[in-house]
Amino acid sequence: MLRLVQLEHMRLFRDIAQSRSVSRGALLNKVSQSAASQHLQELEKTFGIDLMNRSTRPIRITPAGQAYLEFCREVLRKKTEFETELDELKRSTSGEVRVASIYSVGLSKMHRLEDEFKTRYRDAHLKVEYLRPEKVYESVREERADIGLISYPLSNREITALPWRKERMVLAMYPGHPLATMKRVTPARLDSLAFVAFDEDLPIRKDIDAYLKEHGVQVDVTMHFDNLQMIKEAVILGSGVSIVPFPVVEKEVEEGKIRVAELSPSLIRPLGIIHRRNAKMNLAAKAFLAMLQETTDAP
Repeated sequence: MLRLVQLEHMRLFRDIAQSRSVSRGALLNKVSQSAASQHLQELEKTFGIDLMNRSTRPIRITPAGQAYLEFCREVLRKKTEFETELDELKRSTSGEVRVASIYSVGLSKMHRLEDEFKTRYRDAHLKVEYLRPEKVYESVREERADIGLISYPLSNREITALPWRKERMVLAMYPGHPLATMKRVTPARLDSLAFVAFDEDLPIRKDIDAYLKEHGVQVDVTMHFDNLQMIKEAVILGSGVSIVPFPVVEKEVEEGKIRVAELSPSLIRPLGIIHRRNAKMNLAAKAFLAMLQETTDAP
């Protein structure tokens, strides 16, 4: 029987019951008093029970009427919540997401992330800036970026860091290198080798240095760079071997430009997502953050 009751009729009944006046309820809903009275009569006929005692002034709601009033309130509340959520979702599709990323995440992941985000949210716009690690933190802290993608993520008083992915590190070398035929190498095999390193102030350099020191290895750093693209080019030209995350050299390995060997014991680079604590993100940024957290990788 309830399928015959429309939302505007529920609103009319609610306003009559809450104001305890047919005329007041009719006025609030811009209908005539006679139309409001007729609706009440039809409802009572449909339900087979009195909903209001209209012989008193103000009118009194019956127990059955009170039960129906609570039902109307709940339905109308749900409708309002749905419309609000729908409006927010509509606004979110046209929002901009500002992302600050270290270069290596951009090289290995960002194109796929952008494609996936565009597929899900056609009207949203992803604005990506590639920066050094300290600049990623600065951009998020100063609210020039909604989200930062960083290696070796750290939380602090202003920044929240979330784990995202783990990338295995490999030894990368040009195809003619003496170690190029090996599938797995121990740190000892790297002792005194020409080595292309990251800049000393980068977290990845500190992690690699700690790994080599732990195993009593000292490499010959012939050059160092602050980004993986330059390191890959130096390796391809035969300037030395390097320890890098596998995803960033995967394409060059497939093309035969670089050979890799697994490290034994292994070395892992953690990637993380950072955002400013208590930041008010728009819905597009929240959607991108949720998507990132869905797409985790195993090492």
